[in-house]
Amino acid sequence: MSRIKYERGISYDTERHVYYLYMDLGKDEDGQRIRKYGTHPTLSAARKARDTFLIKKAQSQHLRPVKMTLDDWLETWMQEVVIPNRAETTVYGYQKIIRNHLSPALGCIPLQDLSPKDLQHYYAELMQCKHLCPNTVRRHHDLLSAALHAAMRQDLILRCPTERVEPPRVVYKETRYYTAETLKKLYQLMEGHWLETVVHLAGSLGLRREEICGLRWDSVDFQMRKIHIREARTAAGAKVIDKETKNRSSTRVLYMGDDIYYLLRQERRRQNEKKLAMGTNWPNSGMVAVDKKGRPFSPNNLSMNFTRFIRNSGLPPLTLHGLRHTFATVASSQGAPLFDIGKALGHSTPSTTGKIYTHLVDQLHTDTLARVAAALQ
Repeated sequence: MSRIKYERGISYDTERHVYYLYMDLGKDEDGQRIRKYGTHPTLSAARKARDTFLIKKAQSQHLRPVKMTLDDWLETWMQEVVIPNRAETTVYGYQKIIRNHLSPALGCIPLQDLSPKDLQHYYAELMQCKHLCPNTVRRHHDLLSAALHAAMRQDLILRCPTERVEPPRVVYKETRYYTAETLKKLYQLMEGHWLETVVHLAGSLGLRREEICGLRWDSVDFQMRKIHIREARTAAGAKVIDKETKNRSSTRVLYMGDDIYYLLRQERRRQNEKKLAMGTNWPNSGMVAVDKKGRPFSPNNLSMNFTRFIRNSGLPPLTLHGLRHTFATVASSQGAPLFDIGKALGHSTPSTTGKIYTHLVDQLHTDTLARVAAALQ
């Protein structure tokens, strides 16, 4: 094979009639020279590719080639960034995504070679072949974005490939809720049921199921009729975790109306009686939501039992979280401002409330337009 050197980094193959471009990528972690070659049909194409390469090389002189796959980096990122700084439930969710999806599909790709095309193909595969919904795939994108931006900040990659892909759009699910009349029917059917207090806490105060499971008696002030929401009890797989509330805004104080006040008084008496009867066998967890043996409920347990009750009640389908939506809807129908509803729910900003409860915003628009129309008649 005969090659004629034309100029810096470019030679011509007289047999294959192509131009060879030689690129020096520097040295790897072991000090070995890294070279890359490319072929081009014309001299101008080879020159253009060389100039582009030199510009990129000049921009990334601080970027040392590393022998690290995406799997290697994700493991480092999880151990050094995520686990020390994120909630245990977040860690569990990330580990599940990496183990079940990211690692098998992209894990073996060298970190510095991971391209936007790889990611775009990965998202499409998840939706088209594995039939994951757009919202789930968006969580994969958010994880990759956080991990790869961290790699960029540590000078392991020059650019973050997630910035050059189009992730799936978040699809907001239809919010199911009850009217005030249907909620009253539910309360009537719940009288005397072990879920009665739980249902009232969700429907009359808008508490999340994790907040109900994490509510302690020392957070219930019967004298001032106030409930302090400051803890949550959630699940990471089969493991139940006690933690702080979702965010700073979720830590709040709510007033007890008569229904909540008397139900909690009744539940407190029931637990005291059980404690006297069981003696040292009573766990004495200090939790409000406990079973007959004093053991705290897990969020999943409450949700499954509530769904089962609704299915057998003849009422329209609803989840336990749907009672939180019902609280917001009933409050809005009674004239409560969106800002106050968001505060009661523990949302960080009014925009969060508006995004979740679009039907409330739509109703506010309807009321406003109706008032303007009435004024002009």
